[in-house]
Amino acid sequence: MTNIILGKNQYGKAENRVVRITRDTDRHEIEDLNVTSQLRGDFAAVHFEGDNAHCVATDTQKNTVFAFAKDGIGSPEEYLLRLGRHFTGEFDWVTGGRWAAEQYTWLRIQGDNGEHDHAFVRGGTETRTAIVQIDGDETTVTAGLQDLTVLKSTQSGFVGYPRDKYTTLPETEDRILATSVTARWRYNRTDIDFNETFADVRRLLLAGFSRNYSYALQHTLKEMAEAVLAEHPEIDEIRFSTPNKHHFVVDLSPFGLENPNEVFYAADRPYGLIEASFLREGADADHWSWDAFAGFC
Repeated sequence: MTNIILGKNQYGKAENRVVRITRDTDRHEIEDLNVTSQLRGDFAAVHFEGDNAHCVATDTQKNTVFAFAKDGIGSPEEYLLRLGRHFTGEFDWVTGGRWAAEQYTWLRIQGDNGEHDHAFVRGGTETRTAIVQIDGDETTVTAGLQDLTVLKSTQSGFVGYPRDKYTTLPETEDRILATSVTARWRYNRTDIDFNETFADVRRLLLAGFSRNYSYALQHTLKEMAEAVLAEHPEIDEIRFSTPNKHHFVVDLSPFGLENPNEVFYAADRPYGLIEASFLREGADADHWSWDAFAGFC
């Protein structure tokens, strides 16, 4: 008989869609989240003996997610911290966990008299993300965004790369640079105005993308990371996963037409996938919190 032991494990209720309407005045506010709760701790008896005494039902986790929304969301990070502290404080065998949220943006509809008080339209291309992880006495907050699609119509090139018999890509000093940014940044503390910081990090990422000539997407990611880390000492690390949104100049010469970088074919696949992490000097380059992410970030 082979003896086995229980390795890393977690469980919970995934993708609870929580919509919270604040209606204490005639001008309503809407918060729309997709929340996942997963617990870690002493669950050996559940796996090996079928003893559920330590198995907090996933349905209980779902109900807690909705009940905590009654008191308001605030920011996804603050909301997840409340959930994590509840589960690790309520059940002494729960020593940690992972609580994640995606937040969707709603904008007020412009009505006959300006912004409508209670009618909204989904806005923005990107989704805000947040993950709180607790491991014993250590709490880590990782914020981010995904699907932030950006494009520079000039001031980008790609030259000087190695060439072999399989290289067909022509060099260019003037091209479209476009990508869909997934970025996550790890805070080194939790006493932060998360909404204000998120808005400023987003601003800095866009400024960094647009600021200088880009010699490669990797070079631009460094500019974006540098802008964030210089302004926010509470952030130790930022990671990017950025697929190239390739735009190829269409050959119009068969039709007797010139095409001086005006008409492009936007290809969706295959695509270059550029991923990188940038850390503040002295920060932990292999922090345990990244183990919970599928893929690079």
